[in-house]
Amino acid sequence: MSIRLEHLNYVYSQGTAYEKQALKDVSLEIPQGQFAGIIGHTGSGKSTLIQHLNGLLWASSGALYYDGKNIYDNGYPLRELRSQVGLVFQYPEHQLFEVDVFTDVCFGPKNQGLSAEECEARAREALELVGFPEKYYRQSPFELSGGQKRRAAIAGVLAMRPRVLVLDEPTAGLDPKGRDDILEQVAHLHAQTGMTVVLVSHSMEDIARYVERIIVMNRGEKMLDDTPRNVFSHYRELEQVGLAAPQVTYMMHDLKERGFGVRTDVTTVEEAADEIVRAVGFGSL
Repeated sequence: MSIRLEHLNYVYSQGTAYEKQALKDVSLEIPQGQFAGIIGHTGSGKSTLIQHLNGLLWASSGALYYDGKNIYDNGYPLRELRSQVGLVFQYPEHQLFEVDVFTDVCFGPKNQGLSAEECEARAREALELVGFPEKYYRQSPFELSGGQKRRAAIAGVLAMRPRVLVLDEPTAGLDPKGRDDILEQVAHLHAQTGMTVVLVSHSMEDIARYVERIIVMNRGEKMLDDTPRNVFSHYRELEQVGLAAPQVTYMMHDLKERGFGVRTDVTTVEEAADEIVRAVGFGSL
């Protein structure tokens, strides 16, 4: 159930004085089960890109294949695609609208034509998957904390049992604990269900810690596409487009420049600690 983009282009307000090309000849494939990250400066095209993954935006030209079928072909079942590729927007609490959390999470399965019993079973399953406390099931979503709202919104998408979960800055505006809680839960979901996860984030630390692949967008084009280790080795190039590497990358380069025998391709605090211990253990420091 891979998603494959071939020479995708997207132009906002095409044919008007406000015309702007947001995506330029983007080709890539996200295989089933991968945890991929997308980063880019504001205006780089990353949010525009992910809105194409479930047909919310329609490419100006190019092709997008889901499970080997071009979604732009006549008669393609877009409704089915949108139940398979779940998109959680930045500030997903804006997607909440029902009288209570449980009813809200039931909305997607109900729209899929499922029975009331199946909708409720799906809602309970999804809320449990995101670690949402049962005591808040019948509470208004507007009375929840920011982190709880995010969990409820993600549960609303999961209740439709998508094969792909796309998250656009899901931790925006949360405190550090709330951010860690949400991302740990997403990582747990990925490990438990094997679903594809696409995470858009401005936090290099979060991206480095959780994803196995990073796609870097710049001015509507795919600039880099590789493992976190390899992408962040281009930290000088990232700086030129308004991005950066995780702080540990800079720390390890600083240690190396000071003559310490450490590797510089680590991307997480845990890796950095292990590398420093290794270097000390072998008498390199």
